[in-house]
Amino acid sequence: MLSDESAHTPVFNRSISETSMDNSSMEDFWCELKNIKENSENGSDDSLLVDVKPVDDGELEAEWLQEAGLSNLISGTQGHDGQALLSTLTRTQAAAVQKRYNSYTQTMRKKNKHSVRDVRDIFGIHETTPTFEAIPVSPLATNGIQMPMKKPIRKPITSNSCTLEKMNPAVAEELSFEVSFSESIVTNDKEKQTNQKIKKDDCILPKFIVWKSRFGLTEVEDLSLEDMKKIRYLSLIELTAFYDALGIELKRNRVLRVKGRENGLFGVPLTTLLENDQKKVPATKVPLIFQKLLQRLEETGLETEGILRVPGSASRVKSLREELELKFYNNTFDWKKVRNTDAACLLKMFIRELPTPLFTMEYLPAFISLVEKISKIKLQLQALHLLIMLLPDANRDTAKALLHFLKKVVSNEVKNKMSLWNVSMILAPNLFIYKGKSPSQEEMKAAASTAHIVRLLIRYQDILWTVPAFLISQVRKMNEAALNNNKKQLIFDKSVRKLLRRKTMERERPERREVLLQLHSAFIFQHCDVPEGVIRVYAPLHSKVSMAIQLNTRTKAKDILARFQCENSHGTSDKSLNQSLYEIGGNIGEHCLDPDTYMLDVYHVNPNAEWILKPKNS
Repeated sequence: MLSDESAHTPVFNRSISETSMDNSSMEDFWCELKNIKENSENGSDDSLLVDVKPVDDGELEAEWLQEAGLSNLISGTQGHDGQALLSTLTRTQAAAVQKRYNSYTQTMRKKNKHSVRDVRDIFGIHETTPTFEAIPVSPLATNGIQMPMKKPIRKPITSNSCTLEKMNPAVAEELSFEVSFSESIVTNDKEKQTNQKIKKDDCILPKFIVWKSRFGLTEVEDLSLEDMKKIRYLSLIELTAFYDALGIELKRNRVLRVKGRENGLFGVPLTTLLENDQKKVPATKVPLIFQKLLQRLEETGLETEGILRVPGSASRVKSLREELELKFYNNTFDWKKVRNTDAACLLKMFIRELPTPLFTMEYLPAFISLVEKISKIKLQLQALHLLIMLLPDANRDTAKALLHFLKKVVSNEVKNKMSLWNVSMILAPNLFIYKGKSPSQEEMKAAASTAHIVRLLIRYQDILWTVPAFLISQVRKMNEAALNNNKKQLIFDKSVRKLLRRKTMERERPERREVLLQLHSAFIFQHCDVPEGVIRVYAPLHSKVSMAIQLNTRTKAKDILARFQCENSHGTSDKSLNQSLYEIGGNIGEHCLDPDTYMLDVYHVNPNAEWILKPKNS
């Protein structure tokens, strides 16, 4: 949480950040701050308030438990979701929860002098303490028994799909998503961190390799919204356990009130913008104005020398902004008159003027501390990975679009003269210094740190959008526990779905009704006498709408896709060819499978799933 000192405006002094740099130039950062000040229409903004007052004992712990999906521990109710979540925790995760709950209950006993649930009741034990083995968290079968770990496929996924900078080819480190990060902390990692100077040479960043397991890799958009909500709960618990294991305090800001415009383009909350945009373009995940600015820059600005760094005319940018506000949604705005420097200024202005920062106000201190308190790049990356998993959907999708663009900028460095460090220096104050205010003392000190964070975000973005396999395994276990607690409700829901399917078929036109009847028969087939290792895959967009497939140890998801395309090679539409295989139901909500996924392994983990071919969610 920000200190009282941070609430005041300090003297603008470049030397403040010199201790964190190895005599590297910070000129781009200070020039960008100057440009921000010149383009700022308001000297201050009260739309977002950060609590800098002392917090009552127990409040932070209570907020943490709520954000971690464990509000039932505060209310004292027997919530099935909270109990299911607790049943999945690793040793270090359970210790993090226990630490916060102990602090909360001790405070409540002192303040209210009433009985609070014993921590042993939470974990369902009394005579013994909970035991957790520090082993990889592997996917769970439907009976809750842990499946043996498979040997990873030696298929590397490098951290940078396109060359961004010169890197030392001898430096390549393997990353594993199979094991909880906090469980992997070794004694050497726990040693007290010393303040290290940040070097601007991008070649110091190591190359990481992620090995695919037999379950493939899963990106954030491959999971259902409900399962991603559980991923966020688990990510907060894991991040806390990770910081605890390193002996670092996980700080957060307390945002009391957020106020933004309800319409327009700039200064509007992302969720509000998307609600308005989705009325025009359903299912859009990134604000339309943000997409258009990125598109404009990608089409004409990637090779422009100094793009992002060279400022446009403040008066011209202000005029363009006002015109955009009036004409953008009417499609009457003339984009031809927007210069590349104008588009870059408008892009940064959009980011800077969001009512809450793109990477959220709550966890900005955690972003800063991962650089200032952790010296190893691998550990910094793991902490950053969990913070990305914590982002709200709108923030994460918008950040992904931005970082993808920035990677393209850096890949054109030869022509535009913008290195990874240059781009990071310029974007850092727009992303990590709150709009409309002069930089605070803490923000000035963190100048080099924030630039380094942006550098990590750009360099390792392909890794950061991948959901760690151990978190998916825990989500499966959560869903298993929830299924066991709600079997009666699920039976009722299935009956309702059957009835709705029947009613839908009655309304469909005759030729489509026949296809639906085939699918209905296929669903009945799957839940009857299906031989072991045989799955029935449904493909509503194909002429052959279902197919029984015998799995073996070599069958991959892409093999099933190829088989359907072969069987339906005549009269197949382009739409039916661009499809992915989905695992739906059982112990997962919805999961788009990696083409390299070994199907028999997934089948053993989730034998009650349904398998459907459909276009991947954009």
